[in-house]
Formats: sequence, structure tokens, C-alpha cells
Amino acid sequence: MNNILNQIKNCGIIPVIKIDNADDAVPLCKALADGGLNAAEITFRTEAAEEAIKRVSAELPEVLLGAGTVLNIETAKKAVSAGAKFIVSPGTNPEVVRYCTENGIAIIPGVCTPTDIEQGLAFGLTTLKFFPAEAAGGLKMLKAMSAPYTMVSFMPTGGIDEKNLAEYLSFKPVIACGGSWMCTAELIEGKNWAEITRLSREAAEIRNKIR
Repeated sequence: MNNILNQIKNCGIIPVIKIDNADDAVPLCKALADGGLNAAEITFRTEAAEEAIKRVSAELPEVLLGAGTVLNIETAKKAVSAGAKFIVSPGTNPEVVRYCTENGIAIIPGVCTPTDIEQGLAFGLTTLKFFPAEAAGGLKMLKAMSAPYTMVSFMPTGGIDEKNLAEYLSFKPVIACGGSWMCTAELIEGKNWAEITRLSREAAEIRNKIR
């Protein structure tokens, strides 16, 4: 688990992907990687998610691949079986967290209150997803909320884009930021891989200046 978390930290930016057509998964992740973002979180918000993870895992093993919007154990099992290396959830579901920790699966559950953080700590987790980041108060909220929990790292997600990315990444407890501005539904539907690569390169340049 720690190895995966270190890889996430090295990536710094985790593109959050909603795939409607599994055929788009590999070219999309290749476009992200060509721009310097060698990671992806494919969300289980569509029926294509499982097949998309399978294809990317098989064809682009160099991409650190996670599964998002994992709301139950069944989905966690499907994600890992398909090739996901880590699990992300919008909240902290005790059943899902327990299943993952007991089976050595890296999981980053969502939190937005001190109580959520302490629930994560009770499971032995010290890397948590701050979600929905901007709607929940943004970096100001994260700084205030995280102050008592110096042992915890965060992956803020929700409302992060090229305008506030640097500010979030500059905050030491942030190991990575999740976002979808470089791979919007419009860009994916239009198969505009070149633009996705360009936006990914811009994001990677922001990351590289800080790290």
C-alpha cells in the first residue's frame, strides 16, 4: 500500500475520468501520459468503467491506474480484478475501507470533517481524499481542518483546475490533487486527444515547478 501511495505522490496529479465508451479509455490515458500525467482514476459512474480499467491495465501498464466512486465491496472487487492498483471513494464507507485494508488494497476514502479524518485514522489510514474540496471550503478549510492531524496527508479533489492547482500542491500535507479539467466529457466525446495532451502538459509543468 505504501508503495502505491508513494507513486501517487510522485505523480502529483491524478486525472479523474468518467468513461462512457470503453474504446476511449486507452487513447485517453495515452494522451494523459504523453502530457506527463502517468496516472488515472477511472470512476465507476458508468457501466463502461470495469472494461475501461481492464483495457488500460492490459495495454498501458506504465500508467498508475485507480478506480474511483467505489461505493461498495462488490465494486472494489471488480475494480481490483480488472487491474486497478488503488481505490478512491467519495466518503469513508467502513465496510469498503475494512475490506481494502484487510486485503492489502490501497484505498483513499473521502473526508470533509475532523470526524471523517478520525474515522480514517481508526482504520490505520493516513492518506485521505479531501472532497469536495472547493465546495467544502477549499484550501483555507483544508489548512484549518488538517492542523491537528499532522500525521495525515490529503488528496484534494473537486473544483481543482489549472487556476488553483499550484496553491494546493504547495501545501505540504497535499500529496496529489485529483481533477478532470484536462479530460472533460466534451474533450473525451470529441476524441480530442491532442488537446488533452496539451492540457496535461500544462498541468505537469505547474507540478514540476513546485516539486
